[in-house]
Amino acid sequence: MSAGPLAGIRILEVGHILAGPYATMLLADLGAEVTKLEPPGGDLSRQVSDAYFASLNRGKRSIRLDLTGEAGQARLHELVADAHALLVNLKPSAIRNFGLTYEALRPYNEKIVCVALTGFGLSAGDDPAFDYVIQAATGVAALTGDPDGPPTLPGYSSADNSAGMTAALALLAQIVSGRGGQLEVSLRDVMLSQLNYRASAYLNDGVEPRRLPNGAHSYYVPAQLFPTADGYLALFVTHDGFWRKFSAEAGVTGFATMAERASRREEVLDVVTKALAADTAENWETRLKRLGVPAAKVRSLPEALERTPDMVVRAGDFRLVASPIRVTGHEPAYGPPPRLGEHGDLLDSA
Repeated sequence: MSAGPLAGIRILEVGHILAGPYATMLLADLGAEVTKLEPPGGDLSRQVSDAYFASLNRGKRSIRLDLTGEAGQARLHELVADAHALLVNLKPSAIRNFGLTYEALRPYNEKIVCVALTGFGLSAGDDPAFDYVIQAATGVAALTGDPDGPPTLPGYSSADNSAGMTAALALLAQIVSGRGGQLEVSLRDVMLSQLNYRASAYLNDGVEPRRLPNGAHSYYVPAQLFPTADGYLALFVTHDGFWRKFSAEAGVTGFATMAERASRREEVLDVVTKALAADTAENWETRLKRLGVPAAKVRSLPEALERTPDMVVRAGDFRLVASPIRVTGHEPAYGPPPRLGEHGDLLDSA
């Protein structure tokens, strides 16, 4: 097996909980050397649970460092001099106060890439910006749930995870450029960006987004969850070819074009719901996949993991979900999460 594509890349991480650590873990899985610079009490996710911390920090190094003191700042500058990038996931005021901007670190490494991962932007102040707050503030919660019920939230931290992936992309893009510099990624901007076609419909056509029953897609019909004889089925018919195959298998006639299905949404959904009631979600998935029609039974996370054993890996004492990026010839090492200060503890020598 070859070394990972990021072998030789050295990345420093300062931050807590999820978005930043997830970004750098993805890079560590690809072979980068990632070193967490942790405060005296450690990354706050250590207080949640060992399994929680492991899910975001496998394969990293940990140096415990008090950035409020001269010794901690001196060690930071030594590490920066030998690093390619620094990713910081803190409040804007903390990023500046700890000297974690490109402007502050440029004297020690002109080519250092500094990524500030914040809630609303490096110049937007310190308003609390946790995942669920961002989903509420950007319209995501308002778009989620049944139209007759309250707005709701996905069952996982979609804003943090999405921002982490975006930050990893930004960091690599700047490294490839060969230039140092300051980059910003905010949870708010990432979630607004991910509402792409919804936002475009409003900005260009004046179509205000609304919730539809069963998570229905705003353009494609039928594309939502449907009850069956046993369980729920996600059916996603995005073009007329899929509809022809589905309708033939389900014994449904009419509604040949997407335009007609969209204009007669309720009629289509009534016909499809009745047809799907004749069989189980499991059987419909098997029947439709055989035809190449996008469909899946709604499964619990345990069921999903049991069906994808190749996505469960061992990292030290922990079983975790594998990297979503597969590189031919490279198998991530998936090292254990580091103990606090395992690779350096300035507090011990202070």
